[in-house]
Amino acid sequence: MAPSTSPEITTLILLTGREEAPLLADILRVHNEAITFVPVHDRAAVTSSCLAARPGTRLLSVCSPVIVPAEALHALPGPAYNFHPGPPTRPGRYPGVFALYHDDARFGVTVHEMAPRVDSGAIVAVDLFDVPPGCDLRTLENLTFKRLIALLRTLGPHLACTATPLPAIDAAWSGRKTKLAEVDVLARLTPDLSPTEVARRRRALGGQVFETDAGWLS
Repeated sequence: MAPSTSPEITTLILLTGREEAPLLADILRVHNEAITFVPVHDRAAVTSSCLAARPGTRLLSVCSPVIVPAEALHALPGPAYNFHPGPPTRPGRYPGVFALYHDDARFGVTVHEMAPRVDSGAIVAVDLFDVPPGCDLRTLENLTFKRLIALLRTLGPHLACTATPLPAIDAAWSGRKTKLAEVDVLARLTPDLSPTEVARRRRALGGQVFETDAGWLS
């Protein structure tokens, strides 16, 4: 996918973690040196940036738990895109945790248009891979991030330069959207759990389990 001779994208709002933002910007800047990056990390910042968007602005969300309000998405001049760290069969929060808990044989990364309803927009790219035997959460997350970066490099010329939407592919969301509350349930070990169930939970959660009601991650 080649960039246009006259880039139409002038500003990229990057909704991601503070540590990841510089890496993502460097990857995309290669294709458009004149682009302006606006890194945002929370709901208030991304909403404000979208509402102030001018023609040539695009929003990219990469592995962010922040839900972008509908009014913010509608204020953008074109579709926003989310890099979801899971396959279309694992929508929602912490897809890697549930993939390991249910012993999924395949995992991957999904790139899709952002819509007011989370993980429901048209899918524009998917990269699937086999889950290695005995894979733990850290390993799965590292593999997933490497695939995500590879997809960003592939789509980068279009995302950083061309305002036209990416074409949808023949892929659809399926499965139930998981929530943080469900991860908290898995993280709480109680005396009635079998050794097999405890082992499943420890593997899925990277060992981050509790024998209290402290909860897991935010």
